Amino acid sequence: MSRTALTLLPVICVNASTLRTTREETCRRATRLAPQLERTPKMRKALSLLTVAAGLLTGSAYFFWISSSEASEVMLYKNPQCGCCESYAEYLRQNGFTVTVQPTHELGEMSRDAGIPDEFQGCHLSMIEDYVVSGHVPIDTINKLLTERPRIKGITLPGMPLGSPGMGGNKQGPFTVYEIGDETPKVYSEE
Repeated sequence: MSRTALTLLPVICVNASTLRTTREETCRRATRLAPQLERTPKMRKALSLLTVAAGLLTGSAYFFWISSSEASEVMLYKNPQCGCCESYAEYLRQNGFTVTVQPTHELGEMSRDAGIPDEFQGCHLSMIEDYVVSGHVPIDTINKLLTERPRIKGITLPGMPLGSPGMGGNKQGPFTVYEIGDETPKVYSEE
């Protein structure tokens, strides 16, 4: 070892042992002071504010969780013999919705009452929140509708397109989903 290194060695050792002692002493002091800090007015105020903040965060999370679970209720009306409608109901369930299926022989009339012209009707009719959703509409379009919340009656994917959710076969082209309002249906989205 060099002469310089040998002269620095005791200084390093002394400083290291001092640091160790200082760190241990700091921990002991902090442990002794912790109960006293809780009793100071500033500390009580800080703890109170933290408690209130934690409560608000918990309440907000609960509120948004409840809102999203309420938004997932679906009433699906279908012709009694239709099997693809049951497949579509299962598709909605797999995507987080709670679906009640109601067979009916009045589907055409119900769709017209909802504002859907005959040539734009799907093979089933779903009520999701304040909207009517007709046909095999993909989940991304439903989520878009529920997120954007446009001032329309609902949306429809006319007919029974191959490859659409709940239908068999391969997708033949983009799915054109129309918005239902007071005027002639217009394109809402293409998927």
